[in-house]
Amino acid sequence: MSVWLPTSPCTPEACAGHEGRTASVPHAVLRLTGAVALVLLGILGAPPVRLLPAGPRHAVVRAWSAALVRAFGIRITVHGSPGRRGGRLLVANHVSWLDIPLVAAVLPSRMLAKSDIRAWPVLGRLAGRAGTLFIERDRIRALPATVTTMTRALLAGDRVAVFPEGSTWCGRAQGAFRRAAFQSALDAKVPVQPVHLAYLRPDGSPAGAPAFVGDDPLTASLWRIARARGIRAEVTLLPQIPPGRHTDRRDLAAAAQRAVTDRASERTPRTALPGQTTGPSATDRDSAKRPAASVHHWVSSSPAAASSLRTPS
Repeated sequence: MSVWLPTSPCTPEACAGHEGRTASVPHAVLRLTGAVALVLLGILGAPPVRLLPAGPRHAVVRAWSAALVRAFGIRITVHGSPGRRGGRLLVANHVSWLDIPLVAAVLPSRMLAKSDIRAWPVLGRLAGRAGTLFIERDRIRALPATVTTMTRALLAGDRVAVFPEGSTWCGRAQGAFRRAAFQSALDAKVPVQPVHLAYLRPDGSPAGAPAFVGDDPLTASLWRIARARGIRAEVTLLPQIPPGRHTDRRDLAAAAQRAVTDRASERTPRTALPGQTTGPSATDRDSAKRPAASVHHWVSSSPAAASSLRTPS
């Protein structure tokens, strides 16, 4: 592995345990069966869906993605506004493979993902058909070409979603935002929209089960999530950073990271990873203060209910 690749101190043993209620084995199997059925449906339906106009296409993608997350028993809560339509660079913290359908359930985008995902059974094929942009993380010489491809997509009016930490973290800690992807936003002169993702237990603390870290096998992650109960995924769409506010990708990356980190600090109590310390915990009062109109709660497991999200494309 190249020395320049980002690494995280998070490990499955230390970070990915589930505390709280668990689903029975038959219930977990039923969840996995439903998720596999949705993925197969996505593979079969991707070609005709891509032919639809942007509005209907995004509505279908949102409904399908929300149904996939909900198939694992995870409720979704959305805070904030997506703003006006048009090309933009979405940047989010990275916790799990679930981040991809979670972001798509709110703002369908072309994802930037590591090329290894192409080889994943079933999911790799679906990612390719969904217009995912792949990056060879261990070949730094391929990075300029990837940035150029992202720039073209943004100029074409696409939304491109990136996880600039470059590696998954468990949600109790975060990594530094790598700067390269932000060059595409500067070149295309489009806004950057920071997004904060969190998987929470009923008490508001980070849930460990969704974390997909270290050498965690995908099969183990799938089963762990299927067995967990009481998890809520929270997506916070933070204010956009308009084009021109920062002219250097280092400054732009730092501004986006501050927005995401500040949200993490105010949203959830901080729990130390092994060998780390954290500052004082913050209590979760902002949900009660935020106007109800800015929040959408998805509590139904049906795709039809998921498609009723009122967030515009």
